[in-house]
Amino acid sequence: MGVDIVYSELFERGDWVSRETVNRTNDQKPFCQSHRYSRVGQRPNVEAGLHRNSRGDSRRGSHTVLLFFVLTYIFTWTCWLPVVTGRISTTRPAFGFLWLLGVFGPAAVAVGLTAGREGNRGVRALLAKIFLADVGARWYIFAITYMVAIKLAVAVLFRIVIGQWPRFGTESIMLMLGGMLASTPVQAGEEIGWRGFALPRLAARMGFARASLLLGIVWAGWHIPQFFLAGVDTYRQSFPIWAIEVVAISVALAWLYSHTNGSLLLVMVMHSAINNTKDIVPAGDPSPSGVMSLHASAAMYLTAICLWGAATYFLIRMPRRKLSL
Repeated sequence: MGVDIVYSELFERGDWVSRETVNRTNDQKPFCQSHRYSRVGQRPNVEAGLHRNSRGDSRRGSHTVLLFFVLTYIFTWTCWLPVVTGRISTTRPAFGFLWLLGVFGPAAVAVGLTAGREGNRGVRALLAKIFLADVGARWYIFAITYMVAIKLAVAVLFRIVIGQWPRFGTESIMLMLGGMLASTPVQAGEEIGWRGFALPRLAARMGFARASLLLGIVWAGWHIPQFFLAGVDTYRQSFPIWAIEVVAISVALAWLYSHTNGSLLLVMVMHSAINNTKDIVPAGDPSPSGVMSLHASAAMYLTAICLWGAATYFLIRMPRRKLSL
């Protein structure tokens, strides 16, 4: 049986393997020297470099992700808590340094764990995904305009439900675009860890859909200190409702990641775009009731509804294959 026939049959069964592996099965001669995977049809090739086949290795991968979560929380919260508790004033230069250092906690932990387990080669493979830019233009459009579309839908729903248009933000388009360009590199601090390290390992065990939900919960919880820092837009806002929104955003980011061959550049762009366009229709409560309160503005509840409308579609259509780590 020819290599292409074997490969096609494996694809139909959902067993994603490299052509090199199929070729070795047939005649023990390398089909090619590259370890790149072939993409068939519309399905993406994600995490070509990570392969473990035994159940024990899968469990070890889960333990690695758990260790990543614990160390990331410790790293980031150690940086942020002195600021949140008032030990370091927000007016001091140390505030900006510690806050930014905390933002890069997920990346620092991911690189450290990868270096310890896979060496320099693994670190290079992880960081190389930041420069994976050769994807379809439609995915750039999706990344940049996703939150814009959500907020426009929120405005329409607000008009239908409340009977009037919501308050719109005053930021200019140029300011939002400038903010996106400036903050996209900073998103590497989070995305190298959350989507670059944790997501593919979770997806290998439970698939992208469930992995995106679990990762979203952990990712949301990581932000809790921000809700106690006076002066930021999340101060004393409803964390439970915000967390519901973040889990839905995690699903959307996983959808993008899984359809762009694991491009961290695209999820960095989308993360930045979300941060800089979310106030097209501001959702913050001007008189917040407390971090654990369910009291939130109508715009915030409608944003959660719209985000989950999109997330439900993504979960249904999410690539179902599990990565072999």
